[in-house]
Amino acid sequence: MAHESRPRTLDPENLGVLETWLGRCIGADDLTIEKAELLSGGAIGENWRLDATVEGGGFQGKQDWVLRTDAATRMAMSHDRAHEFACLRAAHEAGVCVPEPIAECADADLIGAPFMVVAHVGGYAQGHKIVRDPVVAKAGAALAEALGTQLATIHAIRPPGNGLDFLALPEKSPALVQVEQMREHLDRISEPRPALEYILGWLERNAPAKGQVVLCHGDFRTGNFMADQGALTGILDWEFCHWGDRHLDIGWFCARCWRFGADECEAGGIGPRDAFYKGYNAQTDTPLDAAQVPYWEILSAARWAVVALLQGERHISGGEPSVELLLTGLMVPEMEYDALQGILAFEREYAHG
Repeated sequence: MAHESRPRTLDPENLGVLETWLGRCIGADDLTIEKAELLSGGAIGENWRLDATVEGGGFQGKQDWVLRTDAATRMAMSHDRAHEFACLRAAHEAGVCVPEPIAECADADLIGAPFMVVAHVGGYAQGHKIVRDPVVAKAGAALAEALGTQLATIHAIRPPGNGLDFLALPEKSPALVQVEQMREHLDRISEPRPALEYILGWLERNAPAKGQVVLCHGDFRTGNFMADQGALTGILDWEFCHWGDRHLDIGWFCARCWRFGADECEAGGIGPRDAFYKGYNAQTDTPLDAAQVPYWEILSAARWAVVALLQGERHISGGEPSVELLLTGLMVPEMEYDALQGILAFEREYAHG
């Protein structure tokens, strides 16, 4: 269960309208939701586990689903549920290991906000737990390799994609697009961040040229995949999906901020970087450029700093009082430090190489 009380969208005591709509959507004769349980995590969206019984149609019998809807306040940079569902569906059709998409509803009046329903997958996703799991420690290289393979499968989806025409194509270097987006969000933050402004300037000056554009997950990291006994069971959270540079996802997964303290395991805190790269390159028709990854790790630290600022603003503004969001906002100096250290290392190794 979630560990703090915040305003919630779904009312688990009044599920009749949801039952009727969902039953009609999947062609059931009857559908009953026995229990709706709020799951932990989901700082950007709410995730509810639904235990349902279905009579008739293609989902006959007991069903274990997850309903994903908006939290009380949304981040402007994240997709709405209809678009997230479309990204998930495209990945599912491409053979990516994701929860099966069941249904989506754009009508905010039904439960209080748009939502989507997907199959529940086994295992757990909490990053701090995964990187400290002794089973994962033994299987870390294999898990990192499997995740590399899955990421390459995602990146094999190219424009225009399947039902993804709502995603804007970058007209210039995707790195510059990312920097511009971060500047726009930073301009709306009340507190000045001179270190972050310096980092964004460096990223702008050193941005790689535009290369092949692929479907980026946008938040591919430990904490956004499910694992069970050290094996991958599903890749989650597609609300930041976009057309972009493959190295964004690679740098985001390998960035220190997503190792959850297991810094020696450079691939998401779970295994060696080489295993992750191996899985990726074995699956793709365009091998990654390892020399580009340090730049994208610096960009990842800056991007997480901006996201953390926006999360903190959700609390400070009074839109969604939350200790979790407040503490997230206080993580920004650590991300700035990581980015500055990355810049120093980059310039030592690459500037005159």
